[in-house]
Amino acid sequence: MPVDVRIVEVGPRDGLQNEKTDIGTANKIALIDRLSKTGLRSIEATAFVSPKWVPQMADAAEVMAGIARAPGVSYPVLVPNEAGYERARAAGAEEVAVFTAASEAFNLKNTNAGIDESLRRFAPVLARAKADGVKVRGYVSTVLGCPYQGEVPLTEVVRVARALHEMGCYEISLGDTIGVGTPGKARAMLKAVAGEVPMAALAIHFHDTWGQALANALACLEEGVAVVDSAVSGAGGCPYAKGASGNVASEDVVYMLHGLGIRTGIDLDLLADTGRWLAALLGRDTGSKAGKALGAR
Repeated sequence: MPVDVRIVEVGPRDGLQNEKTDIGTANKIALIDRLSKTGLRSIEATAFVSPKWVPQMADAAEVMAGIARAPGVSYPVLVPNEAGYERARAAGAEEVAVFTAASEAFNLKNTNAGIDESLRRFAPVLARAKADGVKVRGYVSTVLGCPYQGEVPLTEVVRVARALHEMGCYEISLGDTIGVGTPGKARAMLKAVAGEVPMAALAIHFHDTWGQALANALACLEEGVAVVDSAVSGAGGCPYAKGASGNVASEDVVYMLHGLGIRTGIDLDLLADTGRWLAALLGRDTGSKAGKALGAR
């Protein structure tokens, strides 16, 4: 088990881009600024993607211009291609993320490209990022199952993760996009990837559709992973995966980690307050059980 875990807060991007309610640019900025005060070290701020396909992220440049960047906090942004990278850099992004999937069918639905073609699209992004001194994070979706093809071969998960790492991604986030994984499968997947990519370069990203996200995270923590993606208030879902609920709630992950004696540097009360504030903007209760419990005190 790691003694220190870095939470990558994906609520402002992966969470909000999959919520039906648009909270507006000012509130997106306020959300990131609130999160910056909680002790989080990584906050995924937005995505420089086509507004036609992801209208919730149309204000990416305005969000980046409006946030108060805290010392020691990184604000990565998602980019799908070189054009997205150029927009991100023009907006002051110092870290970017690229994304693909271990499922050919999911890739075709999500990006209109197969796995290998999507990897080729990233080559110029990685080359320019290296020249610019910009860190690049890589996402691999559907590592434990796909809504279109079902089972995803472990060999494909390993191949794609290794390819992203070899291309220059400093960290690879392994995502159970539709939340179908269970602890044994999550552990086996992580161990397989860690056979080809150093554990220190791996992160986990679990959705909670079947209520297994915390259990899956614990199984992977026991294998030594030390980076966990999560979304405040459990925001989000997946627009290409019918029935997929939100990301595991950051508050719940932090409560579990602190209970295990693992350091995060995060103020759980401040985080839970932010989660409840966001939930009110979205017109619902917080999706975090820890957030609800703290709010009831």
